[in-house]
Order: sequence, then structure tokens, then C-alpha cells
Amino acid sequence: MFGKRTLVQNILLYGAVLLILAFCLFPFLQILSTSLKHPIDWGNPSLIPRVLHLDAYKELLGLNPPQEVEVPASIKQLLDNPAITEEMRQKILAKFSNTENVFPFGRYMLNTFVISALTALVSTLLAALAAYALARLRFAGRSLLSNAVLFVYMVGGVLLMVPLYQMAVNVGLASSATGTLVCIFLIYIIQTLPVAMYMLGNYFRTIPFSLEEAAMMDGCSRVESFFQIILPLSRPMLFTVFVYCFVIAWNEYLFASVFLKQYQDFYTLPLALQTLFTSKNAIWDRIMAASMLTLLPVVIAFMLANRHMSGGLTEGGVKG
Repeated sequence: MFGKRTLVQNILLYGAVLLILAFCLFPFLQILSTSLKHPIDWGNPSLIPRVLHLDAYKELLGLNPPQEVEVPASIKQLLDNPAITEEMRQKILAKFSNTENVFPFGRYMLNTFVISALTALVSTLLAALAAYALARLRFAGRSLLSNAVLFVYMVGGVLLMVPLYQMAVNVGLASSATGTLVCIFLIYIIQTLPVAMYMLGNYFRTIPFSLEEAAMMDGCSRVESFFQIILPLSRPMLFTVFVYCFVIAWNEYLFASVFLKQYQDFYTLPLALQTLFTSKNAIWDRIMAASMLTLLPVVIAFMLANRHMSGGLTEGGVKG
């Protein structure tokens, strides 16, 4: 038996926990603080801004109206010509809107969300079917296949990047934006599917097979028992696997930087943030605000996953 901790031990334990939390949270607090500071306040070492500055967030979210530049007098005279239609007048005025500093953050976030959500959905569905087959069915090579699903992680992404890109070029997929997006989608599924299968397979083995036997005795087929018994009992793990696949696809940079480099309209957020860091628009509050908005969906996803991760759902399902 472990003895009761003394006051000194409790102080040391809680002090160590607080120190680790401060070490982990300080970078995020620094990012948030810088994103809320006015440019004249960037030299302030305090984490609390003197004046709350939300212009960077408004700009990224498209809440600031486009800035107008001065229209030359000759253009004004041209616009006063009654022969010019209203549509032509608006087109001419649009050329004098200052859009060179606009960073299309909303478009990049939508691109990343669509790719990540589709990847997570398809990976979770395929992993559930494959993991159930490995956990319940008996067939030749099952043990070898079960141990080989993680083999893809033994080879680094850097080594796979060049061969995969050459394959995409040889089959003609890399020559169009649609084909490139298909390649990215397939690569993300390959990256997330093995671990998703491993996680779901281990979880399926914890569900008593007697529940399926009882369903089959009532007339259910194996497929019906899978959808009516296994999947409802596995909802916490299914949601966890979905969040895992979503976060992996959301944060992926290596393959996106190669495949999407020539298709700027389809950039994902990690690639777009890298271009923002190296562009002439690299302003600290804008960079930090974009980083915070990129982190926000990941934080929300982990909070939702933590709420749904609960054990003991199968307890009481089988009476002794």
C-alpha cells in the first residue's frame, strides 16, 4: 500500500504539474497575445495587450471592407460619360480597390475542412469494415494482414513523396486540379487508414461476441449485427477515430506543398500559412491571428472527442 503523501510532496507534485502546463500553454498564449496587439504594442513583453486590436481577425474573416485608392481625374471624367453603362462603371472602379494585401483565409479554411472531413469520413468507414473483418472473421493470412497494416508507418513520408508524385504525373492526375485533389485525398486516406484500423480492431475485440450471437439467434445476419450491434456500441471510438483522421489531414503539409504548389486556389491552411510567412504581407498580428484560427477547429475537435470518449458502454450487456 502506498502511504499518504505529505504536504511537501503535494506541493512538489502540484508545482511540477503547473510548471508542465505553463511550459505547454505559453506558446499558445504568446500567439493569442500577439494576434490581439496593435503594431505599436509588439515590443511590449507582457501577454496582456494594452489595447485590444481585432483588425487582423476582421481582415482574415473578411469583415473589413476593401480599401479604396484615389481615382485619377481622367478616370473620373471617363466615368461621368453617360454612354458608359453601370456595369462598365463598376468594373472600372473595381480596379481601384486595394486588394493586394487580402489573404483569402476563408477559401483556404474551406479547402482544408472539405478535404479533412471527407478523408476522416471515408477512412473511418473503411477502417470499421476492415477492422471488424480482422477482429471477427477467420481467414488465411489474417494474422499477417493484421500485423502488416502498420507497415506504411515504417517508411517516412519524405521517401514516399517523390515516387507518389511521379506516379501521379505518369497517369496524368497531376496535370489538373481535380486529379491533384484526388491524389491528395487518396494519400490522406492511406496515411490515416492503418492506425484507424488498429484502433477500431482493438476496440471491437472488447465487445463480447455473445451479443452478436444473440442477435443472430433472433434472425440477424452478420452484416445486420454489425450495423445494429457493433457500430452503436462503438460510437465513442468511431468518433475518436474520425477526429484523429480529421486532425491528421488538417495539419498535413508535406504532400500538400508538392501536389498543390501550382494550384493556389486549392491551398490548404498549413501550405497557405507558410506562403503568408514568406510573403510581403507577413505582418505579425495577421500571422498569429491566422495561426489561432487554424488551431481553433483542432481544439474544438479534441474537446468533442474528449466528451464522447467514455468507457463501459458494453457493461451489463451480458449477464453472468
